[in-house]
This record gives sequence, C-alpha cells and structure tokens, in this order.
Amino acid sequence: MQATLSDRAFEKISGLMYDSIGLSFAISKKPLISSRLAPRIQRLGLASFEAYAAMIEADEGGEFQMAVDLLTTNETYFFREPAHYAVLEETLAREKPRSARVWSAASSFGDEAYSTAMLLADMAQQGRIGNDWSVLGTDISDRVLQSASRGIFPEERLRDTAPERVKRYCLRGEGESEGLVQMSPKLRERVRFGQLNLCEPIEDLGPFDVIFLRNVLIYFDPPTKAAVVDSVLTQLRPGGLFFIGTAEGRVPCKTPITTLAPGAFRKQTAAS
Repeated sequence: MQATLSDRAFEKISGLMYDSIGLSFAISKKPLISSRLAPRIQRLGLASFEAYAAMIEADEGGEFQMAVDLLTTNETYFFREPAHYAVLEETLAREKPRSARVWSAASSFGDEAYSTAMLLADMAQQGRIGNDWSVLGTDISDRVLQSASRGIFPEERLRDTAPERVKRYCLRGEGESEGLVQMSPKLRERVRFGQLNLCEPIEDLGPFDVIFLRNVLIYFDPPTKAAVVDSVLTQLRPGGLFFIGTAEGRVPCKTPITTLAPGAFRKQTAAS
C-alpha cells in the first residue's frame, strides 16, 4: 500500500527544502511532492512520508540530496528556448568580442551548457568571435553534475539541434550505447562544472559576459527570487546578457537591466 502525504509531512518536507536551499513549495505542489517522492519511499521500505522526512532531516546516507534531485529535476534538452540563442548569437556577432565567458547557473544535466558551447565553437571557427571562450555550469545537485561532466545524452535530447552540429560535436554510440551520444573532447574541454547553492553567498566566479538562470526561479518565493537574481547579477559585467525562462515572468531585482526580448536582458552600464 502506497504511503499518503499528510499536511503535516508536507509542511515538514517543504520546510526543510526552504530552510536549507530556498526551494519554496506552495500547498498546490503537494501532489507533485507526493508523486516525486512516493516511489523513493517505497524503494527504501519506509512506511510513511513522516519517516522519510525524518530521514532527510538527518540526511542519512545523503538522502537529502536525493530528495532535492527528485523534486527539482525537470525535462531538459538542447537549444531549449531557441529565441535566447538567437539573441546571444546576434549580440555576439555584432560586438565581435575577443573572449566570451558564459555561466549556466542552473545547469542540470548540462544540455544548456553544451548547447551554448556548440554555438560559441561555431562562431569562433567562423571568426565571428575570438577563440578565447569558456562555459561554466553549476547546479546544487552533485548527481546531475557528474552526469553533465561525462557529456553523454540520449540522442532524443538533441532533437532541436541542427544535424550538422550533431555531426560536428557529438560521437554516436554503437552496440549497447546505441541511441546515446557523447559530446566531443574538443567541446568538453571548454566546459566545466561545479556545485553551487544559489541561495548562499556567491564567491567571485565572474565577471561573465553571459549568464543563463533559466527555469530555476519557479522554485523560489518572491523574496528569494529577488535575492538570487541580484546575487547572480553581481557576477555579470555591465553590458552583459542575462537570460531567465520565458515563462518565469518579470525579473525581480534591484540591479538595473534592460529588456531585449522575453526572458532576455542586458545589464545596464553606468552610462545607460
């Protein structure tokens, strides 16, 4: 018999997530928490959500991190929200920078970081930007970061990627690995990954020329959203590009930014 998520257990689990990493789950998210955690609870042989809440509070066997993974990992794929990549390409082509540093601040399995790397590699090869470019991907989940570092993806995740790019930058699996692709070494050497909690003070990672903070703000309440955005923007150089998910609404922040397109912004310079 499957355990039932009581209001008390929901409050306990959501409270732990908020206090530890700033994730905010309204009561309307109770079915989501139930559906995401129930299989895990059953696999562990626990009798209730209350028992699981106690387990993640004690972080037995790193279970808190597992709960974070289960509650925050969404479907992702290469070149998601292509209008953002169009803005990025148009801006870089116009400015022709000699170097470009990009931060994928909620990188998950790395689809966004490697998509950006493909675009930058193409532009550098065409002489539209300098050859000094790099991409940093960070996430709170060590599990997804380990996967991202390996750079192996189901081929289906590249469904919106131009076939010629797949041919240039991906190695197709054979035999047992059929249906999988791995990012080429020349691409992976330009992309690095590291663990980071966006709700904690951010050390000096930048300055970056471009920051992606897409599809993560939905997990935060308004005060946390504003704090996270302003904190992240300290790492973006004046005039740099900033992207959030188009469905995430207006950016809540004190940092002056100019809207370029839905979900696309430029950090204002002193002269703006």
